Amino acid sequence: MKIEKHITYNNQSFSSLTDDSITASEDLSSLFVKTTMNQKYHDSIAHLPSINENELVNYFQITPKLIGITGTNGKTTTSALIAHSLQKLGYQVALLGTRGFFINGERKREKGLTTPTILELYSLIEEARECDYFVMEVSSHAITQNRILGLDFALKALSNITRDHLDFHKDLQEYIEVKNSFFAGKGLHIINADDLNAKVEHKITYSLTQKADFYACDYQLSPTITSTICTQDEVGTLHLLMCGRHNLYNALCSIASLLSLTHHSLQEVLESLEDFAGVEGRMEIVSHSPLIIVDFAHTDDGMEKILESFEGKKIAVLFGAGGDRDRTKRPKMGEVAQKYAQKIYITSDNPRSENPQNIIAEILQGITQEEKIKSINPIREQAIERAIKELESDEILFVLGKGDETYQIIGHQKIHFDDREVIADVLKSLEKRK
Repeated sequence: MKIEKHITYNNQSFSSLTDDSITASEDLSSLFVKTTMNQKYHDSIAHLPSINENELVNYFQITPKLIGITGTNGKTTTSALIAHSLQKLGYQVALLGTRGFFINGERKREKGLTTPTILELYSLIEEARECDYFVMEVSSHAITQNRILGLDFALKALSNITRDHLDFHKDLQEYIEVKNSFFAGKGLHIINADDLNAKVEHKITYSLTQKADFYACDYQLSPTITSTICTQDEVGTLHLLMCGRHNLYNALCSIASLLSLTHHSLQEVLESLEDFAGVEGRMEIVSHSPLIIVDFAHTDDGMEKILESFEGKKIAVLFGAGGDRDRTKRPKMGEVAQKYAQKIYITSDNPRSENPQNIIAEILQGITQEEKIKSINPIREQAIERAIKELESDEILFVLGKGDETYQIIGHQKIHFDDREVIADVLKSLEKRK
């Protein structure tokens, strides 16, 4: 029988089914974990010893304090900020999310699902048993599919809720309800008070626009973030080697989480963040001259959060949209590009099984100022090359959608592709021609 994950704990072996071929022997040293995701196999294994997913917690001793971050955008950076600060403050920390699995900054597993399946998740928490904290991103898919079932989070935080994953959720309202459902029950709940879609009781709030439990009294967003951070009892100055309003929100969420969960002062937390230089593929500056920034933003809201911080600057933006995903966001992405950019380059992201030209056509539905469109080319490498060649010295080029991804999915093929490598090669080629 093919299995998704196999671990041993307390002399018990656990397996989770993922394959249609059920040919297992009745090995009493194994227990099959019946999960929401493998329901179609439950009848086939009725004769085998098994447990339900809600019983899995009884077989593990969860030692680290669990911190869960959910939201449409900002989960990765917020989680990384919290983990970075905790390590600087002297704690042993595990970090799990889109970029992979880390213990004290050392990568243990490569990228996978934002939130892995329940059995793998429990095994990773067990691997991090010596840690004080386990910081993880929690996706809406994971909440819906019970991948975090049985876990008792010391703290849960929300970055924001905007349109995403409507290819999985039936509509935006369902998506909003799923995100809010993560905060059912007691515990520390850190919530963005500026997000109207957040419907959480018994919360600790942070804000950029109003007085909250934690808020920014004033701030500068570029070229780096400087902000006065106010709490009910303390005031301090945040210096962060990042830029943008969205990153100040991420920092506020992190600060509120750290101060709510630990005994440290505001000043200690702020100092612990001063040398955090950001996350790969998130507002990553890959060239200073010319200025080229790579980011993972792949929704209209994600794009707007990036570009609005540079409003008034001369902006060129290159992007596409993922295939086999929510189609309703595509024209909205075009609208955002038109709103902030003077030059627009439309290309492919991960088209998957869709025709790239069809995806591009749907993006174009949101663009009425056709003079801003400088290139329509589904071959991403060629589109990047042209955008760089046409970039003026006083312009900023944003290459959006893939961030630190090192592949492109075309049809059923996953080929090596890294925006940052392509950009470096183009710049090197142009330098040689001078």
